[in-house]
Amino acid sequence: MALSLAISPCPNDTFVFDALVHGRVPGAPPVEVTYADVDVTNTAAERGAFDLVKVSYAALPWLLDKYHLLPCGGALGRGCGPLLLGRGDREDLSGATVAVPGDRTTAYLLFRLWSAKRPPARIEVVPFHEIMPAVAAGRYDAGLVIHEARFTYQRYGLTSLVDLGEWWERDTGLPIPLGAILARRGTVDPAAPTEWVRESVRQAWADPAASREYVLAHAQEMELEVVDRHIGLYVNDFTAALGDEGYAAVEALLGRAAAAGLTPQLSNSSAILRNA
Repeated sequence: MALSLAISPCPNDTFVFDALVHGRVPGAPPVEVTYADVDVTNTAAERGAFDLVKVSYAALPWLLDKYHLLPCGGALGRGCGPLLLGRGDREDLSGATVAVPGDRTTAYLLFRLWSAKRPPARIEVVPFHEIMPAVAAGRYDAGLVIHEARFTYQRYGLTSLVDLGEWWERDTGLPIPLGAILARRGTVDPAAPTEWVRESVRQAWADPAASREYVLAHAQEMELEVVDRHIGLYVNDFTAALGDEGYAAVEALLGRAAAAGLTPQLSNSSAILRNA
């Protein structure tokens, strides 16, 4: 029986999951893949729609009753946080309209934590690949971007108003948790997909050229330098294993969000996350 998997079409996800998707992981079942924006997968996971699914860490408080958190395969690191972009150098967003890539994304949660003591802005959810063109065209005053936008925003004549990952790292000393891999409870024993995903990561690093065609077939930005920089930044040691520092980062993010009333409280969050 095939395993249903939902990931984004971004280079880091296709790079990580190439071996698993294409049947090169020993002992893993066939995989049926759905490619979707993270805002879509966050919502689908709340319905229990997939066996394995990539979601925002910010969405975990709504999902851990249905899913186990896998200790590998996701996106967490340093120097890779969301950027708030604009057409000038305005950091005062009072009365501004800001495009965000999803209301339960880590990017938006970081923005809400950062802006808690600042004048409020109007928020609109926009698919992340549409944000930069829309801000450049003047439809929004600012936009919150992720992924390869970090490397290409200058092409749209935009400036970085705030690097929210840099803000988070300076404030906490921890890496920024962006995207998590979940396994559906009652359907998938999390020990098995943990090994499958780790083997897929190992193969990706051992032979990066093997995934090249697959990665480029789904990448929104086809320029090889951008694709390689994207993979190099978002696929790192935390992808292979969250480790104590990775879990600490997730606990800090969700703890601060709950304390601010932005997400539900996870009681005994450390135990829930590490034994989820």
